[in-house]
Amino acid sequence: MVHSSFQFKEGADVFTPKDLMELGRPGVGVANHAGDFVIIPYSKYSFEEKKNHKSIYVAPLESTVKPFKLPLVEGGEAFWLNGKTLAYVVESEQKNLEIFALDVLYQPSTNDSAAVLSTNAPILLGSFPTTSASNFRYSTDGYLVFSDSVYSDGNLTTVKEQDEAWENRGNTALVYDRTYERHWDHWVGPKTQSLFSVRLVQDPNHMWTFGSEFVNLLAGTGHSSPVEPFGGTDDFYVSKQSVIYTTLDPAFEEERAWHTKQNVYIVSITAAGKPRELTSGSQGATRSPVLNDAGDKAAWLELDEDGYESDRAKIVIYDLKKDVRFTLTQKWDRSPGSLAFSKEGDFIYFTADDHALVKVFVLPIPSTPAKSTTDPSLSPKYLNPVTIVEDGASSGLQTLPYGRILISKSSFTSPNDVFLVKGLDALQAQITQSNGTARFTGEIDQVTNFTAPDLEGKNLSKGENFWFKGANDIDVQGWILKPKGWKHGEKKAFPILLLIHGGPQGAWEDQWSTRWNPNVFAQQGYFVVAMNPTGSTSFGQAFTDAIAGDWGGKPFVDLQKGWKYVLENYPEVDADRAVAAGASWGGYAINWIQGHPEFDFGFKALVCHDGVFDSNYNGFSTDELFFFNHDWRGRPWDKNSEEVLRKFNPANFVHKWSTPQLLIHGSKDYRLPETEGIGAFHALQQLHIPSRLVIFPDENHWVLNHGNSLKWHYEVLRWFDQFVGKKD
Repeated sequence: MVHSSFQFKEGADVFTPKDLMELGRPGVGVANHAGDFVIIPYSKYSFEEKKNHKSIYVAPLESTVKPFKLPLVEGGEAFWLNGKTLAYVVESEQKNLEIFALDVLYQPSTNDSAAVLSTNAPILLGSFPTTSASNFRYSTDGYLVFSDSVYSDGNLTTVKEQDEAWENRGNTALVYDRTYERHWDHWVGPKTQSLFSVRLVQDPNHMWTFGSEFVNLLAGTGHSSPVEPFGGTDDFYVSKQSVIYTTLDPAFEEERAWHTKQNVYIVSITAAGKPRELTSGSQGATRSPVLNDAGDKAAWLELDEDGYESDRAKIVIYDLKKDVRFTLTQKWDRSPGSLAFSKEGDFIYFTADDHALVKVFVLPIPSTPAKSTTDPSLSPKYLNPVTIVEDGASSGLQTLPYGRILISKSSFTSPNDVFLVKGLDALQAQITQSNGTARFTGEIDQVTNFTAPDLEGKNLSKGENFWFKGANDIDVQGWILKPKGWKHGEKKAFPILLLIHGGPQGAWEDQWSTRWNPNVFAQQGYFVVAMNPTGSTSFGQAFTDAIAGDWGGKPFVDLQKGWKYVLENYPEVDADRAVAAGASWGGYAINWIQGHPEFDFGFKALVCHDGVFDSNYNGFSTDELFFFNHDWRGRPWDKNSEEVLRKFNPANFVHKWSTPQLLIHGSKDYRLPETEGIGAFHALQQLHIPSRLVIFPDENHWVLNHGNSLKWHYEVLRWFDQFVGKKD
């Protein structure tokens, strides 16, 4: 059954999986305080060298000067200290982290030469006691705030000694009296995340002094921030004198795996006094806390329901002087993703997913009400966010002086580039002066163009939007990416691939992906269909919520109706050469489709990556128990959950399986343990159904290693080709 002769389609005009792996990966741009320069982390992998080359680019925001590349040979993190000075933190030979300062030098153009950027030689400022400090934020009042992992004493200077004692304890046993015992891709150890501050000041002679006292801002609180496993600089924010942060509610310390409730606190940057809680106590998860420049208002995103990570996120404003909080977006049916106050503090900018795009919006901030409320009485201009950036997927939102914001933006056809949005002063005036509909008429300038040369001539598909009527006659959206060599009217010329997203509270959006990139499949000759069925985000909270307790129901009505729509409207597609692939919930969907031939998709081959096979087992084995408990209406032994499991567990329908299937799983996937994939493989093997199992012992829920990712693409495309490829 193994087609050892399979090869990717290649050529100067083809974007291959190897091209995806070796394409440069720009990160999110961060501007300096003055808003005239931006730094962008960048990495580019070479299969020839088997090395990932990392660097930082420095680019001017309002100039045509070419970005300056600063190689990071040893890795590390870079961030702004002031308008012209960067800090660079890297591990030393002595096994600790050292911090350096380097100035950005700008040489204006002359009659004889063009303007150029450069940096001076780095100057060592000092060192950290560990190698694990990260997530650096600098206060203009001379404090550096960062996160690090510490033992129960909270002391950063004893970490190395305690690390050695832990490693030399004489056994490898891990003992637990509470959850989490493991989380995402690691077994939980004795350390927790905390926030620290250290003095870092520049004297009048421009000399920097790095302090020796590392102050644990969360000492004695039982708080841990950033929130694991994915928390970073978006879990805390630094102003001149304060740090605002989010942390799991300490009341649920013993029950962490089945609660999502987080509280927001503010603390002095010197840890003087106890942290002050800003949340009401009745919320669910919180995200993206920020402070305005004046330090008198805070904002964050707040979910209502504890135990549900995909509830609607609402913007909460907190007046620190009046001790009053109010919800700004109570009546807006979308979930913001990141926040930033305007420089004057009277407007708030935010990103939000909307109809499979990640847009940028703005709202004015009303006067603080007399008392705290979740539903203040507001005029229309405070209720209807104004759209600023409408295409692609925006991230890294940052407000700048002179009515500007900075974003990084990707799409189906390009990884991140930096964009400068101008003319927001006029928009703010327009919003302020009228209760009517305001419209952004400013400029959006592209600052960087990192990958355009490498993608030139590849003709990547921009993605075509299509809509159809799904379950309960609700409008459902999807994307189509046409294959390489597409010819209109050439009947039954192209195989068709259905991609099913994970989550299930997620969406296929117009953004770049280094893992599930629809254009890679389209460039290999597949007509790619990526639908956003019931449960998907960005189409209203009711649509997202509707999948809970109904994993095998309405979403599959949507997929069937969308599939029918595509086949009826695109005669160029060969329905006899149909395949499907999905990961996580998408993997559940593949296993569910296997057991329901009456859906009549006609797939000739399936691919399940890190998917649910036995939902009942998943309810016991997954790391974040709150997810199962919410989406399956209870714990596995609860009556409501038992009924849903009987109805929608793929393992209950194995006797109907018949389609050839490839299974892929990571051994470090603790969200859906590898036995889910192995169990499905064993069922297929005993049923004598063509099947293959690919295990990545060192990968988690995702495949991140470049070589592993190339192997992943090879196995998936080889499997499809075996059953629907044209044979000579």
